[in-house]
Amino acid sequence: MSEFVEKVKDNAANNFKVGLNCAESVFKAVMDTGVAPEFPPEAVAMATGFGGGMGLAGNNCGALIGAVMAVGAVHGRKDPLEGEFDERVDRLYGNPGLYRFFNGMSHEFKEKYGALDCKVLNQDYPEWQDKSRFKACMKMVIAAAGMAAEYIEKGNTEGYTQPFGENVAGKA
Repeated sequence: MSEFVEKVKDNAANNFKVGLNCAESVFKAVMDTGVAPEFPPEAVAMATGFGGGMGLAGNNCGALIGAVMAVGAVHGRKDPLEGEFDERVDRLYGNPGLYRFFNGMSHEFKEKYGALDCKVLNQDYPEWQDKSRFKACMKMVIAAAGMAAEYIEKGNTEGYTQPFGENVAGKA
């Protein structure tokens, strides 16, 4: 495991311990490494609403969303209006294409934890403030942060030619 991945995981654990929510913990963990200096520290505010699966609604895991946001800060389209329509679409759906790259994150997370939704991931903890739930979420926060760092490295070394996993567009 690279030094970068270890640093991001440590940052995420410390962020969660001091009271940041899951999405903030992961996003801030990556941003604090300086890997995306064009984003100010206040950019973490964009992650706030995703804690607890979007404001405690129990939807997609905030830690995973924070990871996708962090990877997007590095590998996402800085100018999504660049080029003609077909070029813009191809940068997402093509090969190489950004959707190929990001698609793997949710599949990897679901394979490891069995679900993507916060309410499913935490169904064994009827009390939100349960210490066991906090520990389980801490593990997911650390794993999602590590995944973000690994995907940042993967994008730098492999680009965006990964095969698609299951997807709504039926892409292969």
